[in-house]
Amino acid sequence: MSRVCIGFEVHQPYRISHEFDPIRSRQNRDLKSIYFTGRNREIFERIQEKCYVPATSLILELLDQDFRCAFSLSGTVVEQMKEWGEESLELFRQVARHRNAELLGQTYYHSLAGLFKDKREFMEQVRLHRTMMKETFGVTPSIVENTEFIFDNSIAWAAKQLGFKGMYAEGVDRILEWRSPNYIYTCEGIPILLRNYRLSDDLAFRFSCRDWSEYPLTADRFASWIAASPGDCIQLFIDYETFGEHHWKESGILEFLRWLPEELVQKGNECILPSHAVEIEPRGELDFSETTSWADVEKDTSAWLGNCKQETAFNAVETAAHLAGDRTIWRYLQTSDHFYYMATKHGSCGEVHSYFSQCAPFESFASYMRVLSDLEERAAKVKRSKGAAMALRCLPPEKAFHFFSPYGYMGYSAYSLDEFAKLLEVVPVDSITHHCERGDFERWLSEVVEDPVLAGRVKGCRERHVLVEQVNKRRAALWRRLK
Repeated sequence: MSRVCIGFEVHQPYRISHEFDPIRSRQNRDLKSIYFTGRNREIFERIQEKCYVPATSLILELLDQDFRCAFSLSGTVVEQMKEWGEESLELFRQVARHRNAELLGQTYYHSLAGLFKDKREFMEQVRLHRTMMKETFGVTPSIVENTEFIFDNSIAWAAKQLGFKGMYAEGVDRILEWRSPNYIYTCEGIPILLRNYRLSDDLAFRFSCRDWSEYPLTADRFASWIAASPGDCIQLFIDYETFGEHHWKESGILEFLRWLPEELVQKGNECILPSHAVEIEPRGELDFSETTSWADVEKDTSAWLGNCKQETAFNAVETAAHLAGDRTIWRYLQTSDHFYYMATKHGSCGEVHSYFSQCAPFESFASYMRVLSDLEERAAKVKRSKGAAMALRCLPPEKAFHFFSPYGYMGYSAYSLDEFAKLLEVVPVDSITHHCERGDFERWLSEVVEDPVLAGRVKGCRERHVLVEQVNKRRAALWRRLK
């Protein structure tokens, strides 16, 4: 008998408003209302109607018939259910009470905090999520999955420190080498459940694809594939919105779900819960020195950190731990979706990114930086070390320093003093000469960064190493004052 463990990811972000205007919003203190778009409710209500209500109602029926599955609900989607979807919330409360269902842990804000150098923020968000699960659904998760299955040795270590019995990761071929994902392994001493991405993606991405050689996929054929898969336990994990939103009802996806449990049993498969799967004897220890995820063909972090704009935004929000006043808003800005929308991939991966994005990548980046910059500036103005906070804050695109040469833009832009210091070390020398002769550095540092001390120190500098030395000395002093 083949054992199969099925999990669903349920998440909706608070999408950033592309109409945010820092000047017109200056007197508004309700930051959530001005930073995040009013379309969030419209999008949630559409998905609730197409997926959350019909699919969860169906799954409750299937649970009564001895089907078993797990759900991972982000804190942000639960917040939206509390605001706009009481019907969905009540259905998931019934799921949580059912003996055949299990709720999983994750980061409250479905964030990239697991990629921060300091894992304390990641661990705090998992604790916040655990508290919400207990208060809202009456359960305390024993198994955890990180945002988008982002995973490495340090994240496994953190999960073990938090007391979880097991954790999910992607069954990445280059990590497994000759091994199969259909067994239990350990990492840093904690059992890990590896997603079988081929079978999972047959549902998540290929179900409605008419060009797919296996189209149309039926429940009995899919159950046969699972039964024929060797191993101790096959882990399936997909976005819940697959059922009715990504694949509409008309595709037959809900009927597929309706018949899947019966077909699984008929083909000799047994559904088990994650907390039972981790009790299976592990087949060895895996080394996740490389950070992996379930995203795109690369299965790494390039979906969120694959270009310089994404890296700029990520570094800015990580640094904002010391600069942002409102930690809740700061955590909303860590949500992985914001960085996903900035991706500039091509091919099939690019098509998937475009499907989920609300606008072009640079517009997503620009809107993000305007919001984060405004959040930091508001906080800076009430800090005792206001001058240091203002100088170290991140900047929106219209205030960034863009490096030029006499022949045009060099392709480098600094969105903070920290980034300015790094770029000074790598930009071509003719760009540095060009800006020094025009007095651009001291003007930007004085008028935009608002640090006349540093502006005075770089005035007249012509050598790269002198500029770098002066900027780094001043940065270090400013950070000491702020912390």
